[in-house]
Amino acid sequence: MSDPHVIIIGGGFGGLDAARALAGAPVRVTLLDRHNYHLFQPLLYQVATASLSPGDIASPIRWILRRQRNVEVLLAEAKRIDLEARQVVIDGVEPHAAPELGKATSLSYDYLIVAAGSSHAYFGHPEWSEYAPGLKTLDDAIEMRRRVLLAFEAAEREPDPAEQRRLLTFVIVGGGATGVELAGALGEIARKTLRQDFRRIRPESSRILILEGGPVILAQFPPALQQSAREALERLGVEVRLNSIVTGVDDRGVLWRHAAGGAAPGAPPPERIDAETVLWAAGVAASPLAQSLGVPLDRAGRVATEATLRVPGHPELFVVGDLCALKQDGQPLPAVAQVAKQEGKCAAENIRRAIAGQPLKAFRYRDYGTMAVIGRGSAIGVVAGVKLAGLFGWLFWVSVHIFWLIGFRNRIAVFSEWAWAYFTMQRRVRLITGDRSWRGSD
Repeated sequence: MSDPHVIIIGGGFGGLDAARALAGAPVRVTLLDRHNYHLFQPLLYQVATASLSPGDIASPIRWILRRQRNVEVLLAEAKRIDLEARQVVIDGVEPHAAPELGKATSLSYDYLIVAAGSSHAYFGHPEWSEYAPGLKTLDDAIEMRRRVLLAFEAAEREPDPAEQRRLLTFVIVGGGATGVELAGALGEIARKTLRQDFRRIRPESSRILILEGGPVILAQFPPALQQSAREALERLGVEVRLNSIVTGVDDRGVLWRHAAGGAAPGAPPPERIDAETVLWAAGVAASPLAQSLGVPLDRAGRVATEATLRVPGHPELFVVGDLCALKQDGQPLPAVAQVAKQEGKCAAENIRRAIAGQPLKAFRYRDYGTMAVIGRGSAIGVVAGVKLAGLFGWLFWVSVHIFWLIGFRNRIAVFSEWAWAYFTMQRRVRLITGDRSWRGSD
């Protein structure tokens, strides 16, 4: 009798830690992912803002799991899950796993861990994605970097002062950690990195705005740290607009209104901000793969699981990471890497327990802390109940992120790039890639 087959969908934090936790278990593991690499997503914004190269924060999944003999990695996308047949319908599998490359086929499983993650949420306006890219993948980061750098290049050759001003205006939609980190990095690029690179424009005159729909930025942090972060942003020249609801995005900028104004008759019309570059950091939506399960989903499209991370009525199915809607002490768990990693390990342990006929373990999240970096030498965080801010917070943030990176080479590369940037205020990865030119040109 062959060992039970475990399929893991997704090679992110949750899926990868689940696969590692099954090392030595009496199971066959197949890990599916659309990409051949594991991405260290917390540093993705640094690729988008020309601090790091894509290879500095990504490692091939096959290389990471090369010594784990009970794991097979397939470059494939899960299209649908058939719970009744216990099969995952996939596309784009490798030649040895299907008769034809790219031909859809199915893989059977005894246990399934779904760690498919999330995507951008445009609040019912998917057409905005063309003008306001989000930040979830390496392709997203490279596209952001391209748009940001091209905006400066376009401004350099623009004779009209008004159009030049629009080209040098950057709007970040969303005041969470990603939005704040992007804004801080853009402030540094404009006011420090590029100051001496151009002859016809002054990059330091760039206008950078955060539009946040709520009453505060970084809502997950205490008020004192929120204020510290806002002050750090303002020192970099970033404008923070709270209670600002985006109502439209197009190729000339954004429309927004004050949250208190509403959309009722007689309310003031939305205001326009002319901007060449709009970056989206306002929200996420669960992977659409969850819809194929036919199980109850919450408003964000996430799967409601038992405390063991198992889906009710399906003892073979576990959901972890951003796709899992689980509450602890009455509060939903945040969609962060720490939660995904711990849930992945717990799901793997519960599969071991199920095979051994033992009772499953309820998941309990252990919060190791939350941090956000605002710029060079400035970060905020809460670690073990201790509030961190300023240079000390930044040094702690640097140490933690280098520690959690996968691979010695990546740790050395990131550390050297950060050291270089800190002492020289330069970003060496200022490369414009991609075939598309800036908007309005042939």
